[in-house]
Amino acid sequence: MNHPVAVVGAGPYGLSTAAHLRARGLPVRVFGEPMASWRANMPAGMLLKSTPAASNIDAPRPGHTLADYCAAIGARPLVSDEDLVPVETFTAYGEWFQQELVPELERVRVVAVEPRGDTFELKLDSGETCVARAVVVATGLSSFTHLPRELTGAAPDGPSPHGPLSHSSQHTDLSVFAGKDLAVVGAGQSALETAVLAAEAGARVRVVARGKGAVDFGDPPWEQPRLRPVSPFGRAWSLYALSYHAQPYRFLPPQARHHLVRRVLGPLGAWWLRERFERSVTVREVRRVVRSGVEGSGPDSRPLLALEAPAGRIAARIGELSADHVIAATGYRVDLAALDFLGHSLRARLGTSRGTPLLRAGFVSSVPGLYFTGLPAAASYGPVMRFVCGTRFASPRLAAHLAAAHG
Repeated sequence: MNHPVAVVGAGPYGLSTAAHLRARGLPVRVFGEPMASWRANMPAGMLLKSTPAASNIDAPRPGHTLADYCAAIGARPLVSDEDLVPVETFTAYGEWFQQELVPELERVRVVAVEPRGDTFELKLDSGETCVARAVVVATGLSSFTHLPRELTGAAPDGPSPHGPLSHSSQHTDLSVFAGKDLAVVGAGQSALETAVLAAEAGARVRVVARGKGAVDFGDPPWEQPRLRPVSPFGRAWSLYALSYHAQPYRFLPPQARHHLVRRVLGPLGAWWLRERFERSVTVREVRRVVRSGVEGSGPDSRPLLALEAPAGRIAARIGELSADHVIAATGYRVDLAALDFLGHSLRARLGTSRGTPLLRAGFVSSVPGLYFTGLPAAASYGPVMRFVCGTRFASPRLAAHLAAAHG
C-alpha cells in the first residue's frame, strides 16, 4: 500500500512525529501552519516556563535542539536552567525545525477525515481529497480551550477579546488593557504571566485564585534537591518516572489517570516570575467563582463576578468583583467533539474516557491506523504529554508502532 501517512497539525508534536516517520522512510504528508498556535495564542513578551533542555522538539538525529538553533542563527546559546526562553525564540526554533526536517509541509487545513476500509479519506480546504494509510492527530491546544460553566454568564456567546470576557489564548497584545481594570481568573503559569505582562503594559490587574495561598511559585534551580533524579520539570522521582517511563500510565484506573493529569505539574508559577508578580499584581483569594454576568449595557457594560470567600472568613460569604474585562486563564480540556474534522462515524467508533481517546501501545486509538499525540494523549500517557518535552517519549514510539503496523 503506497498511500502516505497523514499528520494533521504542524506544532511541536506534529513536526516531531513527521520527522521520525520520514527518518523511517515512510511517505508522509503533513498539513497545517507551522507553530500556528504559538504565534496566534501567546502574548508578546511571554517567556516559556520550561527550561531550555525541556524545550527541545525531539528529532530522529542530532543537531536540532534549541541550542543548535541558537548556534545556527548566531544567537546567544540557551542551555542552562537559568536561561529564559522567549516565546518568539521558541516559535522561530519550531519554524527552523520544520524547514530542516519537514520541508514538504503543506499549509492547508484538513476539514474532514473519514474511514474508507483499511484507509482514510481526507478532505482539504484547498478542495483536494487524498487517501492515507494512517492518520496522526497532532492539532495542539487550540481546539480545547476550557471555560468553566460559572464564567459563561459573562460570555453567553463564547469568550471574545472584544467582549466582557476572553480566554487567555485569545491575546497576543496585552497593551490594549493599559489604564483599565483587568481581572485574571486562574493560578497557573498562564494566568500569572498574563497578569504580569498586562500590569507591566499599564493595566490595573487582580488575579482571582481559588484557595488560601493559591498563588505559588516554583523553586529556583539552585534550590532543587540534589539527591533526586533530574527531569525536565525538576528533581523528583515521580517527575522522572512520568517523563521517561510513561508506558505503564495507561494501565492505571481511569480516575487516577485523569486526576494525575490535572494535578501533577498543576497551577504553579515559574520561579523567575515571583518578583515581577508581587510588585505589580494583587490577588483576590476565593473559595470559588459562584457565577458571572454583565452589568450595564452597550459600550459601558462591565463583567461582574460573584465570589465566595475562602472558608473561615468572618466577612460576608458572597462578594462581587467588577472589572473592565475578565481574562479566563482556565486552561484546556480535551473533548474529541471539538475535533469536528473527524467525521461523526469515526468519532463514534473511538473508545474514550471523559472525552479523551483511549490509546494503546504506540499511541494508536481503538480505530486501527488512527493515532493521537500531544495533549489528547495525556489521559493515556500522563501529564508529560502536555509539554514540548513529551515529544521525546511520544514521537519515536508512535513512529515505530506505525511503521511496524502500516509500513
